[in-house]
Amino acid sequence: MKAFSLQKPASVADAVAALGSAEDVLPLAGGMTLIPTLKQRLSECAALVDLSDVPELRGISLEGDVLVIGAMTRHTEVANSDVVRKAIPSLAALASRIGDQQVRNRGTIGGSVANNDPAADYPAAVLVLNAEIVTNVRTIPADAFFIGMFETALEPGEIILRFRFPVPDMAGYAKFASPASRYALAGVFVARTGDSVRAVVTGAASSVFRATDVENALARDFQPGALDRISIDPSEFLSDIHADKDYRGHLAIVMAKRAVQTALALAE
Repeated sequence: MKAFSLQKPASVADAVAALGSAEDVLPLAGGMTLIPTLKQRLSECAALVDLSDVPELRGISLEGDVLVIGAMTRHTEVANSDVVRKAIPSLAALASRIGDQQVRNRGTIGGSVANNDPAADYPAAVLVLNAEIVTNVRTIPADAFFIGMFETALEPGEIILRFRFPVPDMAGYAKFASPASRYALAGVFVARTGDSVRAVVTGAASSVFRATDVENALARDFQPGALDRISIDPSEFLSDIHADKDYRGHLAIVMAKRAVQTALALAE
């Protein structure tokens, strides 16, 4: 790891100013990906701007039928929040299965979403729940946020402040996790609000994506059996030492069925 300076602003304005002070300044949330990357010299910077002391970036609240979560809220806080468990129990369950205890106590929802790891859990939640990503300069709809592997719509110096999750009628998440990392080899999050159904796959491709064939089938009949004759084209899926693309394609449908079962069970 190359030497760098560390700044700890106490407000969003100070954080934005610090990030704009030079070209090679990076924001630090939980650091679960960034710090190992710096240690391996896969990335470098002149300074890190630690966002952990910015109070505007923390907190969980329910505003009508919208669940609001600050970007620096840690995974364990989401998992254990009574507000989240009541409003969107599947989101609390998702947070409880991220990584291990150390990761959950340090990692943040904003850091995970901004990083957009192909196998991360939170991007699936943001996309399936049609959340809004509120930054210091604008509000970005989920459908326009995730661009590609480790790539989002965020501009340099732009900071995620909070997420606004519309509360669905029902939602469920299921993933087949790597036993070592707990990352998803394939994970599927489904949500239904009124007649609208969204289904999102993570872990299988270079970025989280909506599975429209699954959505259409579940819009007609929100039951696991509705997916019996549905498949997802795995031609663009990832293949690695953990699973090849065809296996991930099979897992995606299996996880989609389990996600529907979970959504129905949580709605009872």
